[in-house]
Amino acid sequence: MLTGLPNRVLFNDRLEQGIQKAQRNSTILALYFIDLDNFKIINDSFGHHVGNKILNAVTSRLKDTIRSSDTLSRLGGDEFTVILEDFDYIQGTSRLAQKILKMLSEPFLIDNHTLYISSSIGISLYPKDAQDAESLIKYADGAMNKAKEEGKNNFQFYSNEITTQALNRVAIETGIREAIKYEEFVVFYQPQIDASTNRLMGMEAVVRWDNPKLGLIPPIKFIPVAEETGMIIDIDNLVMKIAMEQFGKWYKEGYNPGVLSLNLAIKHLEQDNYIEKLHNNMMKFSLDSEHIALELTESDIMKRPDEAIKKLKKISALAIRIAIDDFGTGYSSLSYLKKFPVDKLKIDKSFIDDIQEDESGRSLVKAIIALSESLKLDMIAEGVEEEAQKDFLVDNGCVNIQGYYYAKPMPSEEIQEFMKSRMS
Repeated sequence: MLTGLPNRVLFNDRLEQGIQKAQRNSTILALYFIDLDNFKIINDSFGHHVGNKILNAVTSRLKDTIRSSDTLSRLGGDEFTVILEDFDYIQGTSRLAQKILKMLSEPFLIDNHTLYISSSIGISLYPKDAQDAESLIKYADGAMNKAKEEGKNNFQFYSNEITTQALNRVAIETGIREAIKYEEFVVFYQPQIDASTNRLMGMEAVVRWDNPKLGLIPPIKFIPVAEETGMIIDIDNLVMKIAMEQFGKWYKEGYNPGVLSLNLAIKHLEQDNYIEKLHNNMMKFSLDSEHIALELTESDIMKRPDEAIKKLKKISALAIRIAIDDFGTGYSSLSYLKKFPVDKLKIDKSFIDDIQEDESGRSLVKAIIALSESLKLDMIAEGVEEEAQKDFLVDNGCVNIQGYYYAKPMPSEEIQEFMKSRMS
């Protein structure tokens, strides 16, 4: 009656329905058990009428924070629950918990009183923690008590392992925001070699996070979080500027670094000004379209292939080459492949690894090479580490090679020495 939210009976019914839906769709259901910290002090100090207004204000803020498809309930007193449905990754649950904590820690203005509360949140997950409503409620309640034991104003998963993973992920996300602000990202360059002539064809620009405390952090540690949060756009823009400025400088100084390959997240294609930024940087650093190539992963393109085709055609119209990275792992159909305005296929490292010991792996690589030739596309193999791998590729028609066999990714100073050694 006070908040207009579902009560315990309706909450139980919604939870049962949510479990059945998650089971059908093979998705994750998260149950949040939220308890307001020190709410009793407000009731005792200012009276129940102020406490009731706090509960209504909390209800309003929670509604504004969750999605309309999520179920918010009040079980009684200062206990709230949220049923979060249709999630296919656990990390999203920790991000919402962070938002709730932040939102509820902001001051409430009630009857000319500025009041502060915080909250403790326990989270249980279907199907990882339990597959029935009663257990999910018990585990979320237990995790909430754990949050209170940890000092309140925090969240805990039922599994300690998941809590640790979630907190690490939140720390990485916060760190990325700081790294973008203070430009802690640096660019390394990995040579791409024509193995038939031993000539440098170009370089792929790869990003590293130069953390002041932890040193260089490899992309695998932060790129997935950056992609999930959309911060990959800021990172890629920074890499594009740094790398294009460096290439412009090298060409001006008489070096021939070849083609600069830049990784392009599909989210960039959703930005109206990406092509404009790309073109402006080319003009600013005196680079022609023949100096630039963009690499998109096959799995990224196949999320929305028809939209990707339209946007990639605009880039192709600038005479900038486009490559499909990690080819063979994203399940693109041949009907789409012939529609993509691409110039090059990049054979994924996972196929290269199998060349020496697996006959089916060799057959797959041969098939990709044959496909590239029939579609009149250039090709390059990444992740080449052994001479036998290089020889197999060259013998079968793929002469463009990238990998540790020739060189690892290097900072600009080292790659410059690499170029000098090939000029002498």
